[in-house]
Amino acid sequence: MSLNMFLLMGAALIIAGLAFYAGRLLWMLKAQGEAQQRIKEQKHQRAIEKNEKIWLSIDTICRATQQGQCCSSEAAIRLCVLLDHLDFSERPDLASQFPGIHGLYQAIKHHPTHSARKSYSKKEIRQLDQEREQFEQQFESQIQLDLSQLLKKQLPLIA
Repeated sequence: MSLNMFLLMGAALIIAGLAFYAGRLLWMLKAQGEAQQRIKEQKHQRAIEKNEKIWLSIDTICRATQQGQCCSSEAAIRLCVLLDHLDFSERPDLASQFPGIHGLYQAIKHHPTHSARKSYSKKEIRQLDQEREQFEQQFESQIQLDLSQLLKKQLPLIA
């Protein structure tokens, strides 16, 4: 065999090796892309499931408030927090869409709750309760409109 034949065989082996390596890299790239797509789909599915759970809570709170089983101030606090945790395709301006709920929330969010409330005197608690009740009366009609709108579920959620 001549030197040219050895060089051709060597070149063919190198080309075959490089082709195998390139094919392997392409296969790995495809597998990585598929894995990323699966992860993206799983995240999307988790976001949808999270939104469904949050909407169930929002629905329950809205209905309880409309039926008088939940006071407006508690509903406003809970609904604002839940609405902030929703995943939207485009985040709407919730404060302008639900001005009663957000207005009451902004007015009373500084009020102490749970164990923090216990550190106040009875007189201070009574004053805070009176202030809260005044805000509830001020926002009541708008809150009822907001609750009805929320129950229609017309927000741009991730779908």
